[in-house]
Amino acid sequence: MKLIRTEDAVGSVLCHDITQIIPGVVKDAVFRKGHVVTEEDIPVLLSVGKEHLYVWEQQEGMLHENDAAEILRQVCQGVYMKASEAKEGKIELTAEENGLLKIDREKLNAVNAMGQIVLASRHGDFPVKKGDKIVGMRVIPLVIEEEKMNRVKEICGDEPVFRILPFRKMKAGIIATGSEVYRGRIEDKFTPVVKEKLEECGVEVIGHVLCDDNADMTTGAINDWIDKGADMVVCTGGMSVDPDDRTPLAIRNASDEVVTYGAPVLPGAMFMLAYKKQANNGTDARNTGAQEPGAQSPDEVCGCRGDIPVMGLPGCVMYSKRTIFDLVLPRIVAGEHLSAEDFSVLGEGGMCLNCEVCTYPNCGFGK
Repeated sequence: MKLIRTEDAVGSVLCHDITQIIPGVVKDAVFRKGHVVTEEDIPVLLSVGKEHLYVWEQQEGMLHENDAAEILRQVCQGVYMKASEAKEGKIELTAEENGLLKIDREKLNAVNAMGQIVLASRHGDFPVKKGDKIVGMRVIPLVIEEEKMNRVKEICGDEPVFRILPFRKMKAGIIATGSEVYRGRIEDKFTPVVKEKLEECGVEVIGHVLCDDNADMTTGAINDWIDKGADMVVCTGGMSVDPDDRTPLAIRNASDEVVTYGAPVLPGAMFMLAYKKQANNGTDARNTGAQEPGAQSPDEVCGCRGDIPVMGLPGCVMYSKRTIFDLVLPRIVAGEHLSAEDFSVLGEGGMCLNCEVCTYPNCGFGK
């Protein structure tokens, strides 16, 4: 810092807040630390008794907090995001489209581990809506070594730390299994719940069918929905390990890849995910998350004929507020091809506390 006359401070950066006190009216900082003094500011500064100011004495190899925040923005921001103006050394990113937030956690943790740098975000792998805050970023000191910020660039490379995968337009077929439902002994109360959750994610339900406890019948129904253009198939009922529960077998017989039968999530332990391979017809169905300028708008991203997810839902999805289905479905609609590892890491945070007032996703479930 250096002390200079206020009249000579134009273009200098304040090293402390300047407080204005008007009795009964205001007591607040009229200028914040880091503010760049302008010609118009001089009369105001003199009016609050500041004839001299402590300002930052620029040194070679050091960056102002706002300049450092801009570097953080550059390495963090993907498409479908909007950045705020740098204010007091802080920039925030907000979502410009609905989609799934993806975070490169290795980069995030590496930058935060450097010290004097802060990236504070919401959880990744969860849906965000247009206008949602994604991350706030800043450096702690007023000035920071340029070399340190160059190291941030090296750590983060060319791909942004934060990405939004826009939800795709998808079509789904629903299959409700169970002889009691198939023969009309009880009402099918499962399908309406699944339909509502699918539509929450913008998925078009093209229909539903009922099947007996017969694996071949259910396998045929899965293939039939795929032939009719479904981008995903959801099966309900018959998902336990009881001998007469045949839905897992039917899903296996209809699929080319079984990712998991079982997940460390309660409720939802008996969930099943498999994929049926289909020809691409020239378009890749998977959302790779590429965030290049000019990327497709969400309205242009559709469910295509790549690997088609086939899900088996345990009975808890019908009566529990939130389950494994709520954790998986947004990732499917965003085009992610899930692996066994994506499920094995769900154990920590995988227990829903069944709160009387559900605040999901603003809670610990799935985090």
